[in-house]
Amino acid sequence: MKKTLIIIATFFLFFSCSHNIPEQRIIESKISVNAIEKVKVYTSSKGSDHNLSLTQNADFHTSNQPLETEIAIFVNPDKQFQTFIGIGGAITDASAEVFYKLSDEKKNEFINAYFGVDGIDYTLLRTTIHSCDFSSESYTYIEEGDKLLETFSIEHDRKHRIPMIKLAMSSASDSLLFYVSPWSPPAFMKGKKDMLKGGKLLPEYYDSWARYYAKFIKAYEAEGMPVWGLTIQNEPMAVQTWESCVYTAEEERYFLKNHLGPTLEKEGLGNKNIVV
Repeated sequence: MKKTLIIIATFFLFFSCSHNIPEQRIIESKISVNAIEKVKVYTSSKGSDHNLSLTQNADFHTSNQPLETEIAIFVNPDKQFQTFIGIGGAITDASAEVFYKLSDEKKNEFINAYFGVDGIDYTLLRTTIHSCDFSSESYTYIEEGDKLLETFSIEHDRKHRIPMIKLAMSSASDSLLFYVSPWSPPAFMKGKKDMLKGGKLLPEYYDSWARYYAKFIKAYEAEGMPVWGLTIQNEPMAVQTWESCVYTAEEERYFLKNHLGPTLEKEGLGNKNIVV
């Protein structure tokens, strides 16, 4: 783009030297915006007093074409592509356990800073289906080997994780979207019989694992936490030292089409969004 502008500028200079042009017109680009819109800038900086600190209030305003050294974002409202859902974070066992070591004053300050309308107002929230790398231990919601899921219980999450999620939801705006992800199926459902270090879900447990998602979503929604959607697997191509499970794109598609999708539909959860 820069080269093109230089070529055009050179052409006009040559043309003006070769011909008598009575007048040159300079046309300035203007960027028109809704002047009512305001921006709050929050800053976190290591080694300073800024920890999610409000450092600037700014307004959108009509401006000339910015220089290359100026930071600017251009949005054409007449041309739409993907939908931007929002920005957010995850509440894991680790974050919830640390959160409940804070004083009540600090807990309120934390929740409002991240989820409050006067804070950064997160619009996305994710949590894990049983344990992940940010858990104090590896665990599931069933006893090992329970293919029928008769022992399913989310009791583990009631101490810290569920209360923190509820606090976040009560402080956030109505637009907060809550979704869930598993890091690994239970060990007995995998070929390597281990929740850690990758491995694959065995086909004979596809239906059991699909019902596991449905039971989790229903259990959380029964606690007053509406679930917007889910991912089939966290980092499906990564073999991690912690809870992980590997899928190819074709394996995810097959599992969704033939097992997870039909199960969600059967359980009245067919409206849940699948993130892949």
